[in-house]
Amino acid sequence: MSNLFKTLELAAFRSGITPRTAQSRDWFRKKAQAIRGVNREALMKEEELKKSSSEIAGHMYMFFYDPKTKDQLPYYDKFPLVIVVGPAQGGFYGLNLHYLPQTLRAKFLDGLLDITNNKKYDDSTKFKLSYSFLKRSSKLKYFAPCFKHYLTDHVRGKFAKVSAPEYEIAVFLPTADWAKGNPNKVYADSRKVISGI
Repeated sequence: MSNLFKTLELAAFRSGITPRTAQSRDWFRKKAQAIRGVNREALMKEEELKKSSSEIAGHMYMFFYDPKTKDQLPYYDKFPLVIVVGPAQGGFYGLNLHYLPQTLRAKFLDGLLDITNNKKYDDSTKFKLSYSFLKRSSKLKYFAPCFKHYLTDHVRGKFAKVSAPEYEIAVFLPTADWAKGNPNKVYADSRKVISGI
């Protein structure tokens, strides 16, 4: 866990914030909004993961990414925060939460936390996801703009796993690194995709 995660987690504990509650998500969202600039390199302090995409499915990761088709994309996130859905040709499918504005991100996280394999919120906790399940679930309607195909060969460096107790911190930190676009444009396009479902 990075120093920033530790600092925020300790501050929440000292403030009497109960994890995984509406109060907790609101607290972390406000704290994250006050942070101006995050050192992405400092967040990548975990051991390098050398696992297959099927083994990483159901977990949340941060990583640096350089898309193969970046010249054709209107914009892309060079530092995705992804919940891995499952293996795909040459890589994996994942939900990049950065494609949602913070209010929708919080609602989406609420729905996702309802479909974990347990309520321990430790290293054994995983999201139980599939594309067909996401498409069927009205509670998870925000998934569409987040669903991406990542190529393993275009991941730059290592993956840093976000453990379950840190989900709320990671989701609200301003770590997105947009190329060829800005958050307002991304969020406007994402809302159009969601309303078109």
